Amino acid sequence: MNGYFRLNISQAGTGIEIFAPTDGGAPVDINELSSYLQMKRIQQFDVKTIFEAIQNLTVGSVVIPLMPTPIYAEQEMMMVSVSADRMTATARFYAPSTGGIGMGKDEIIRDLNYQKVKMGIDEQAIDNFLQNRQYCTDIVVARGKAPRHGTDAWIEYFFNTDLTARPERKEDGSVDFFNLNTINHCKAGDLLAKLHPEDRGEAGYSVFGEVEKPRQVKHMVLKYGLKIDVNEEKTELRSQINGHVSLASGKVFVSDVYEVENVGTATGNINAEGSVVVGGNVQTGFSVTATGNIEVRGVVEGANLTAGGDIIIAMGVNGMNRGKLVAGGCVISKFIENTEVEAGTYVETDSIMHSKVNAKNEVKVDGRKGFIAGGTVRATQQVSCRVLGSAMGADTVVEVGVDPAMKARFQVLQKEMLELQKKRMMIQTTLTGAAEKMKKGVKLPPDQMNYVQSLAKAAKQIDEQLEADDYELMDIEDLLQNKEESCVRVRDTAYPGTKIVIGDDSTTLKKEVSYCRFHYSQGDIRMTAY
Repeated sequence: MNGYFRLNISQAGTGIEIFAPTDGGAPVDINELSSYLQMKRIQQFDVKTIFEAIQNLTVGSVVIPLMPTPIYAEQEMMMVSVSADRMTATARFYAPSTGGIGMGKDEIIRDLNYQKVKMGIDEQAIDNFLQNRQYCTDIVVARGKAPRHGTDAWIEYFFNTDLTARPERKEDGSVDFFNLNTINHCKAGDLLAKLHPEDRGEAGYSVFGEVEKPRQVKHMVLKYGLKIDVNEEKTELRSQINGHVSLASGKVFVSDVYEVENVGTATGNINAEGSVVVGGNVQTGFSVTATGNIEVRGVVEGANLTAGGDIIIAMGVNGMNRGKLVAGGCVISKFIENTEVEAGTYVETDSIMHSKVNAKNEVKVDGRKGFIAGGTVRATQQVSCRVLGSAMGADTVVEVGVDPAMKARFQVLQKEMLELQKKRMMIQTTLTGAAEKMKKGVKLPPDQMNYVQSLAKAAKQIDEQLEADDYELMDIEDLLQNKEESCVRVRDTAYPGTKIVIGDDSTTLKKEVSYCRFHYSQGDIRMTAY
């Protein structure tokens, strides 16, 4: 038990009685005693005498005179301190003077409430103190409840979803574009994906009654196309057919694979639900459209290919300034010439000539030739090649940085959320007015009651949409912070006249450089070693 003190008041005057600690407790703190006396407006006392008394006291108590006149009796006192995180309230009690009155349980709780400590009061700790009073001792009298943080939702896929899978490179440095395992086969009834819903956690509270919210978690839903069964809870996807499964832009597709030898006059344009495999070539002027992947084992000349998933061209593409490739996933081709390319993930090829190539993530041109000459190549994260530009001075532009589509979507979401919040506020005003009327006993007519119910339903839908938009907005904000992580890598030579653009900044090479990396740092585009 800690040592403590009390005012000793008698007809002979007023003194301070100091009690020795017991059973290894701490002695009286001179600073604490001094603060107490000053609080009681006793200004004149000999600190040195009191300090020596504390030092010499080992058992019992000693009374040190303070003044020759008695003062009014002082009752038991409680001092409360709250931790910086507002989750713990600690009380320190001081003994009443001789003739003073002790505090009761109701008074202690009332005093805590007066100091705004209202939640998590530990009545057992207060009872223990009242049964065995210990002074000058910290006693935790209230504890807040920390929030229980939840976990993000996540989706478990039961097939290969690796959109960054790359073709195998041979010993001689060439890429094997012929043996690409791009099809995930499935059977009817196969489990394709399982949603593990988010755990939103539980709110906590401080000792002051303030709500402590758990951190925000990510909400997800299963997205899927045709020929897929979903369970009642919308947490599992299963295939309806024997076929193949693919993931494109976060959406699961199941379909049969459509196979054709060549695309030309014998077939006309191809438009298929699922994936398409072309055993030969795609001829000039024709198009192939698929919700899944497109694989061409020959060449593509002056044709348009549009895939929800990947586009694989084993022998390469020459768009003849009229062809276009659009893929929700990656584009892999032996070479790309005079072609416009749009890839939802990455582009990989041996060479790019006089083409317009856009990839959401990366453009990799690292084959034996590995050159980018003429045209414009864009990627959000990185463009890498062996040779950039041309000694002949072909106009070559390489851009990395912020994805323009993401930036546009960010602005749309901000505007949408602002409009929804305005609408939600107007609805809430009406709902509040109706609630106040009903609270006063006013009975609303049936048509008004139906209107109020429809507004309540609309308010719930708006809240759900706002939550979904907020999650998407946070995801896009993370993606828009990648400017300083984007770069252009040149393994061998970069020729003068080539333009490098990173975000909103650009530079044009004035001389030939080798084995270099261009990146954004400290407000400028800088060149470092590869």
